[in-house]
Formats: sequence, structure tokens, C-alpha cells
Amino acid sequence: MAGHSKWANIQHRKGRQDEKRGKIWTRIIREITVAARAGGGDLSANPRLRLAVDKAKAANMPADRIKYNIDKATGNAEGLTYEEIRYEGYGIGGAAIMIDTMTDNRVRTVAEVRHAFSKHGGNMGTEGSVAFQFKHCGQLIFAPGTSEDKVMEVALEAGAQDVLTDDDGAVEVLTAPADFEAVKNALEAAGLSPEVAGVTMRAENTIELTGEDAVRMQKLLDVLEDLDDTQEVYHNAAL
Repeated sequence: MAGHSKWANIQHRKGRQDEKRGKIWTRIIREITVAARAGGGDLSANPRLRLAVDKAKAANMPADRIKYNIDKATGNAEGLTYEEIRYEGYGIGGAAIMIDTMTDNRVRTVAEVRHAFSKHGGNMGTEGSVAFQFKHCGQLIFAPGTSEDKVMEVALEAGAQDVLTDDDGAVEVLTAPADFEAVKNALEAAGLSPEVAGVTMRAENTIELTGEDAVRMQKLLDVLEDLDDTQEVYHNAAL
């Protein structure tokens, strides 16, 4: 089954993240903190914490730094209490955008998100205004040239919902959120290493933007991603 081309977008985002490792670590530490407080510090019993630790390792965070933040979150040490809030809105050309944040001050965060939308040509929406355009799922993306047949055989046997081949040759595996770890482990055991892997909000349909519209949309996305309280930005624009 064919999907739209997304490889260039993935490579662009990975490049930007490499440039901002300090900020990436800050986001991951927040995720570790919230996951550990909600489900405890035992990795074997806390799937959300396992995913956060996987992100930390992928971002080259030292093991002692990871352990320190888990211990801090599950101990009695005083620290900030983060609240998870999702904001929704529209970008250039009506493209849908969702921003997941963790904040200790929701008044500050909503003001910053609203300002980013209004300054850069978007419109902040109400809760649920664009969420229906996204699917909560596990997603693993393999580089163009990866054997689709091998990925499909292993992934479907491990419980994946679907395997797609994008226009540029990238192979995408979709799972139910609860099955993500099992499918990822099976693929890696078979020698198949994804370039991107995580539980995400995947756009069901995309809006193609080119030229000046694509530049403006990228600027809006960059500004939203650079906000201190932003954890993830999801959108359905094909740039």
C-alpha cells in the first residue's frame, strides 16, 4: 500500500534536532519525570517510561543522567509539577497542527502558542478542532532501500496493523500503541533498524504545500517547536 513521501521531512527534522540537542534533552527529561511520577520508576512495569528512556538513549543522554532523573521523579525531592496540555490549530493553507506541551504555567504556555499562531499566519483552534484528522498509533519508518517484504513479514507476524511503502521508497510500519514495543523489538531482532520509531499522532491525510506557502508553514512549525514548553508538534502538511 502506498503512502505519501515523507523522507525529506524526516531528514530535515532530524537535522534540526541534532542542532538543538540541549533542548531535546530538556524535553526528554520532562517526559521521564512525568512518566516516572505517573507509573513508578520500574522500567519493566512502566511502558511509557521505557519509551522515554529509549528516546533519551537515542539522543545520547548519559545513563547516569537518565537514572538521576528517574530517581528524582520517584523520590521525595522537590521539583516542578508538569501538566500535559494539547493545543490544536490551523497553519498555512488550512493544514492541521497539534502541539503537545508540558508546562508548570498553563497561562504562559497558551499565550505563547496563541502568539506563535497569530504572528506566523495560523489560527489557534478549540479542543478537538483538528484531532480527528490524526490517528494515535505506533510508527516505525525504515530508510528507502529497506526490503519491504522482510519488514512486512516480521512486522505483521509481530502484530503490526499495516505496512506502507511511501512514494520515495521509505517503508512505514503502523501498530496499535500497546503493540509498538513488541513490533519494534521483533524488527530489531531481525536486523531491521528503523530511522524513526515512536508512538505518535499520525496524520490520516496530508495537504501539499509548495513555494512560499511551504516556507511560511515551516517557519510556523519551527517557532512552535522552539517554544520552551513544547514536547511534540504534529501536522499534516507535506512540504
